Amino acid sequence: MTCIMIDKKFIYKLGKWLLIIILLSFVAGTMSAIFLTSLDLATNFRTKHPYILYLLPLGGLAIGLIYHYAGKSVERGNNLVFDTIHNPKDIIPFRMAPLVLIGTVATHFFGGSAGREGTALQMSAAAADQFHKIFHLSKQERIVLLIAGLSAGFASVFGTPIAGAIFGIEVLLLGKIPYKSVIPALATAFLAAYVTSLWGVGHTHYHIDSIPRLSLTGIAYSAIAGVFFSIAAVIFVKLTHQLSLIFKNIKYAPMRPFAGGLLVIAIVSLLGTYKYLGLGIPTIVESFLQSSKPQDFALKILLTAVTLGAGFKGGEVTPLFFIGATLGSALSFWLPLPVGLLAGMGFAAVFAGAAKTPLACCAMAMELFGISCGIYVVVACVVAYLISGAHSIYNASENKAPKHFLFGKFSLTDVHRRRQIKTS
Repeated sequence: MTCIMIDKKFIYKLGKWLLIIILLSFVAGTMSAIFLTSLDLATNFRTKHPYILYLLPLGGLAIGLIYHYAGKSVERGNNLVFDTIHNPKDIIPFRMAPLVLIGTVATHFFGGSAGREGTALQMSAAAADQFHKIFHLSKQERIVLLIAGLSAGFASVFGTPIAGAIFGIEVLLLGKIPYKSVIPALATAFLAAYVTSLWGVGHTHYHIDSIPRLSLTGIAYSAIAGVFFSIAAVIFVKLTHQLSLIFKNIKYAPMRPFAGGLLVIAIVSLLGTYKYLGLGIPTIVESFLQSSKPQDFALKILLTAVTLGAGFKGGEVTPLFFIGATLGSALSFWLPLPVGLLAGMGFAAVFAGAAKTPLACCAMAMELFGISCGIYVVVACVVAYLISGAHSIYNASENKAPKHFLFGKFSLTDVHRRRQIKTS
């Protein structure tokens, strides 16, 4: 009789989680499809009508006003999600999803330099947390649910389910992996990515033309490149943080993105190009084919730091892809490795250094570029991760990010960096 009762409980729990995974995957995949389609429409319109950039301050003011009067409870974005996972309390308000969707699309429509992963993560996590009370989940089950939501969001927006599943776990709890979340994270990542593709929404494809035979010399060059990628990651993190502090001197929050919009216009006017606005996908693709200009990565860092530091909405990851790919491509002038391979290494490694997710970045590179680039990417990602120390774009995540002698006191035992919660 006891065995029958145990079996019934197991079957009930299994059925409950299967239903949650299917529902969450459908919702996350559908929201990502809507988001990516809207983003494409906004980007295409801005590309055809570049003068829309001069309305960026007004767009920023509108975003600021919306969040100031209707979104104060969710304005911390990813950090709110991560903090909820670490210390579950109130349910994440579902309003986070439509607000960040509108804010991000508006940012790209008017010409801000931002990404998209932050939006997908917030939408999926906010949707996932709504299942908490419906299915009467425990505290530990809720954590698994939120991790699955992060995995689904990442996988569906980039089309990389393995990397998405790893990212959802690694970005939060590297070194103390909650193994109960592995299967839900994998399942929702694959299903959400599949749902997005069912809606006819595609993803950018990248190709590395030439990968040299493995050699100690090639590995050494990969490590050297990894050092440069780590420096770019640290500069991006620190500049974005410092600019955020500067903009916070403007007491009325909605005026921060307005001022940031004016600064973006001034920089673009001085540069005389719109190349560094938006996602910058065409430039990323081009960097795999021919050497980028040495200033490309630096200017993208500047414009993205201004955009996000001022309070515009969007993610950091696609700009990090741009920064890493163009930096790697530019390094082909000095390092004797194929330009496409260096671009792919930078694409993953700058993200690894800035997000503290080397495993997810290696998996993503192999999903996007093929497994043959694996060892070169692994070396670059690990070096970038180690050298960049504790600097992270995700301030509330409890990563085991080592501190290194280049950017902080070296200590292998110092496995938890200080928790920093952003405030307005």
